[in-house]
Amino acid sequence: MPLKQTHWLSILVQTPVHSKLSQALTYQSPVALAPGALVRVTLGTRELLGVVWQVLKEAPPEMLSRDGKAVEIKPISADLGLTPLSDTWRQFISFAAIYYQRSLGEVALSALPPQLRTLDATQMQRRLKKQVKSNTTIDPNTGEIKPVNNENEYLATSVKLTSQQLTVLADMDSHDGPFLLYGATGSGKTEVYLQAANKVLQSDKKAQVLMMVPEINLTPQLEERVRERFCPLFGDDAVVSMHSGMTNPQRLKSWLAAHDGRARIVLGTRMAIFASMPHLNLIVVDEEHDPSYKSQDGARYSARDLAVYRGKLDNAKVILGSATPSFESWHHSQSGAETQGRYKRLSMLDRVGSSALPEVVLVNMAHQPKKTVVSPPLLAAIAERIRRGEQSIIFLNRRGYAPVLHCADCGWKSECPHCSAYRVFHKIDRTLRCHHCGFTERVPRACPACGNTDINPIGRGTEQLEEHLADLLRDVKRPNGEAVRIARIDADSTKLKGALQQQLAQVHAGEVDVLVGTQMIAKGHDFRNITLVAAVNPDTALFSSDFRAPERLFALLMQAAGRAGRDAAQGGQSEMWIQTQHPQHPLYIALKKHDYAGFAKTQLKDREAAMMSPFGYSALVRAEARTQEVAQAFLNTARETILAQAKSDNGSQNDMLQLVSVYGAVPMSMQRIANVERAQMLIESSSRKALQQFLQQWQTVLHKTPAKGIIRWAVDVDPLVI
Repeated sequence: MPLKQTHWLSILVQTPVHSKLSQALTYQSPVALAPGALVRVTLGTRELLGVVWQVLKEAPPEMLSRDGKAVEIKPISADLGLTPLSDTWRQFISFAAIYYQRSLGEVALSALPPQLRTLDATQMQRRLKKQVKSNTTIDPNTGEIKPVNNENEYLATSVKLTSQQLTVLADMDSHDGPFLLYGATGSGKTEVYLQAANKVLQSDKKAQVLMMVPEINLTPQLEERVRERFCPLFGDDAVVSMHSGMTNPQRLKSWLAAHDGRARIVLGTRMAIFASMPHLNLIVVDEEHDPSYKSQDGARYSARDLAVYRGKLDNAKVILGSATPSFESWHHSQSGAETQGRYKRLSMLDRVGSSALPEVVLVNMAHQPKKTVVSPPLLAAIAERIRRGEQSIIFLNRRGYAPVLHCADCGWKSECPHCSAYRVFHKIDRTLRCHHCGFTERVPRACPACGNTDINPIGRGTEQLEEHLADLLRDVKRPNGEAVRIARIDADSTKLKGALQQQLAQVHAGEVDVLVGTQMIAKGHDFRNITLVAAVNPDTALFSSDFRAPERLFALLMQAAGRAGRDAAQGGQSEMWIQTQHPQHPLYIALKKHDYAGFAKTQLKDREAAMMSPFGYSALVRAEARTQEVAQAFLNTARETILAQAKSDNGSQNDMLQLVSVYGAVPMSMQRIANVERAQMLIESSSRKALQQFLQQWQTVLHKTPAKGIIRWAVDVDPLVI
C-alpha cells in the first residue's frame, strides 16, 4: 500500500571513504523527522543505524538501475525516538570529515557508541526506561539541571589557591581563549581545571564540561578526584566517563547521560571529543602534547585540534594544559610586537607548596664499566632512598624481557614471520611475542636455523630490568629491616581488569620501594613519596629519522621527572637520573635546566628552516596490499594521473600544485604487519588551504585509480610520524 504522505530524507550510514557508497543515501519516511534524528534503515540485506542529515524539500530525481528499471527508494525501518543530535554537533562532524578526508557517514556513525548501532526502536525505549535515575532532577519546563544540595557548594570553592592559580583563573575569566596552560609538573593545573569547571557549572544550570586525558589508565585517577568534588553538588550521575576500556553498555549509558544533559561533566580519552553534549561550555585537554590524542585508525583525527574547533562552534572555552606543550601549540601561543597568538598562553612555573623541581643528574655511561645496566652511582642513590623509606621509579620504555633472541652461530634472530619486526622474548611465560600482530610461540629449545642450543637475548626490557634490580638490591633493607619490594607496571603486568588500579594502590600505600615501568608510569600520576626517577636508556630517540623524536623524548623525560618530589613535606632534594652516552647533547643540557622554552625555541627554528610543522603542512596517503609492488603502484599511478591533469590545466589546479609537493611512494617504516604490505606517499605544502584543495581533488583520482589487489587506502592529514 503506498504511503499517504512521504518525507524524503538524506541519511548517513557507516561506509568508509574508499567505498562506492561513501555519501549520504536517500530514504523515505511516513512521518516528519528532524535533522540529527537516529533511525534504523536497510542497506542491501543489512539493517543499520543511520543519522538523518538533511530533510529534502522535494522528491529526488528518478534513478535507474543498470537494467534500466526505476530504483525504488526504501522507507526507514524505525525512528529510535531519541532527541535529535544538535546542529552544532552535525557541523562539527562535517568539519572533521572534510578536514581529515573521510566520509561523513564513517565519522558520524563511528562517533556514536557501538551498542547504539545494534538496538532497534523497542530495545532503545526499554534501555531509556532502565537508565539509572540519579538524585539530580531536570526541570521539565526549563530543562535546567537542579543541583542536589546548594549548601555543599563550598566543597568546590574552599580549596586554598596559590597566587599563580588565582592569576590564571582571573585571566580565563577576562578572555575568551583558547588558552594554553603552561604549568610545571606539580604546579596545580588539575585544580585550575576543577575551579574553571565549577565556575561554569554554577553559573549555568544546564552547562556541561568535557575533560579529556590522553590515556585510559589516567582516567580513573582523575575521575576519582572529579567525583569527590562534584558529585555532592550535582548527583552521582553527573560525572560520566567515556573510553574504549568500558563495556558497550557502559559507554551507551554514559553517552545517553551526556546527550540528554544529565551528565554535567564528561571525562574521557580522544573519542570523547565526539560526545553529544548539547550544553557544552568548557573543554579541557590535559597533557595536550600527548601523541595519544591523534588517532591512528579510521579518520586519524587529532582530538586536541578538534577540541579547539568544537569550542569555537559551541562558544565554549578551551583549555589546553601541559608542562611540555606540543611545539604546534607553543608556536600558536607566541605573541610578538605585531602579532597575536591564536592561543592565549598562561604560565604556572612554580610547584604548589615549597617543593622544588627535581635536580637532573646525567651519568656518562662511557665512563662506566662495559655492559653496565644500572650504573654504580645510580644504584647507590636508589639504595639510599630505600633505607630512608622513600620510593624510586626506574623508567625503560620497552616491555618484555629482551627485544630479540639471537643465535651467535648462524645469525638467526627472532623475526616475526608475518611482520617486519622482531618477536620480543617474554621470560615469565617463555614466549616469543610480536607486539604488532600478536603472533606468539614458545621459545625454541634450540636455534630453528642451525640447531644451536645457545641462543641468547639481545637488549633488555622491563622484565629483565626488574629481575636485575632485584639481584643488585638483594642486600639492601627497608627502614623496618624487611627486604626490598620491587614492582613492575607495563602493558603486560596490567592486562587483567583492575590490575593497574591494584598496583597503583600498592605504590600509593608505600608497599613498593622501586617501581619499574614503561611510559605508563611516566606521566599523570601523583605519587607523593617518589623522590628519585631514573631513565636507564633514553638515547635511542636522539638520532631518530622522525623529526618529532627529540620533542617526544624531552616531553617524556620532563614528565617522568615530574613524578619526583611532589610532596613538599618530605624535605630534601628530589632527583632525576639519566644514563646516557651523550651527556653534552643539547636536549639533555636543556632538560638539566628544566628549560622547555629554550629547547622549543631551538627546535622550532630548525623546523622553520625545513618548513616542517607548524610552519608547513603535510599528509600521507597510505595503501595496503598483499605485495609491496601493488601498494606502491597504486599510489604512483594516482600521483601520475593528478600531475598529468595539472599540466594540461592552465587554471587554478595548476596554480594550486605550485604550492604542493607530491613525492613518490615508499614502504612504511613498519613495512609489513600481519602479512599485509604497507606503502605511503608524502604530500607537503606551505599552505594548509592548498593542501586541503589538493586532497579533495585527489579523492576523485584515488577512487578512479585501478585498485586490483589493494586491500584499503586512506589519507592521514597532519600525520605524527612521517
